[in-house]
Amino acid sequence: MRACIHRGSHQIGGSCVEVESGGERLLIDLGLPLDVDDNTIAYLPPIAGLDGNDPGLKGILISHPHIDHYGLLAHISPELPVGMGAAARHILAAAAPWMPSGFNLTNSGWDFRSGEMLEIGSFRVTPYLMDHSAYDAYALLIEADEKRLFYSGDFRGHGRKATLYNDIISNPPADVDALLLEGTTLGRSDNSSPALTEKEIETRLVEVFKATPGLAMVHTSAQNIDRIVSIFRASKRSGRRLLIDLYTAAVLEATRNPNVPQSHWPEVALFVPHKQRIKIKENGWFELLKRHSINRIFIEQLRDNLNKFTLLFRPVYRDDLEKGGCLEGACYIYSLWEGYWNRGSFDRVADWLSRNSIHKQSLHTSGHADPEDLHRLVEAIKPEKVTPIHTFRPDLYPGLFPNVEFHEDGEWWEI
Repeated sequence: MRACIHRGSHQIGGSCVEVESGGERLLIDLGLPLDVDDNTIAYLPPIAGLDGNDPGLKGILISHPHIDHYGLLAHISPELPVGMGAAARHILAAAAPWMPSGFNLTNSGWDFRSGEMLEIGSFRVTPYLMDHSAYDAYALLIEADEKRLFYSGDFRGHGRKATLYNDIISNPPADVDALLLEGTTLGRSDNSSPALTEKEIETRLVEVFKATPGLAMVHTSAQNIDRIVSIFRASKRSGRRLLIDLYTAAVLEATRNPNVPQSHWPEVALFVPHKQRIKIKENGWFELLKRHSINRIFIEQLRDNLNKFTLLFRPVYRDDLEKGGCLEGACYIYSLWEGYWNRGSFDRVADWLSRNSIHKQSLHTSGHADPEDLHRLVEAIKPEKVTPIHTFRPDLYPGLFPNVEFHEDGEWWEI
């Protein structure tokens, strides 16, 4: 078996790895680079068979539902099988109508079940459910020609599913010849102390919510299910209800997990902003709205009970909240990667906050393993070789891990 990193040996995002055995090939991830403004076919790596005309390409395995790992699926043949977690597939299907064009996933394929091996042509693939900020994220063990490649995917050990990380440390895959190891956090200035856990995030949110006389707003991704659980639990502990929009309600429903907050829970309410109501009308999503409207509230109810709600903030809410007089005594908590804010992705939100004299507070923890947890994984697996991927700092690997072997984008090598 041999492998090629098409993208990722010196960058975070846009990940894509190809493995080959006896003329048969598999792709692991096909992500859109994080530093691009649109999703076009120009970003596809030079891989034969993405048009469906090469039977040697057996399919594509998606480690988790983040755009920098699946985003370029928009440009492949609908006939190519795509494997991923079943819940991840449901979430992407629920989110697709709300996304810009080019993110619809229509390909069928294998549904991952943790620890259950799949036979795909010459390959044996075993997915391992991991702790990550994306729901239903997997590491992948690829076997062929008596060789074993372990692809870590994106993972961490400080989320609400930290037991998954501890499980793989306690019972790692054996006899791994090559470990493709993500190193997103390497080189970051905030690595001097351990990452906040989601439970610590919850505790800090409780403190802020209790100190806020008006509406508490938390700006995070609707697909970061761990963070939504933290916000929900903190709201409940603070005597507040979690307020979500229809998009978030659809994503939470798509998890098909009865332990994840849902729109029909009494501690959750639905508030549909004006721009979203227009979208619902234009697309005829009335059944979707009806399904999630049991706890629907309107601007008047929100305005009269501001200190009883936590809003899962999205920029689409700005006009409604401002015009509706819902910002007196409000707080705004930014709970996303700070890089989005620093590069100007939310400049309009910043202007809106300034206009309404609302201070930005940041409270976030990474979806990626810190150096200590990366080291623990390598120590547990004991691979013959460690190869950097999904990192800006591959140069730091030799100082942290034994047996580091570098491979450049586009370079094929024998496992």
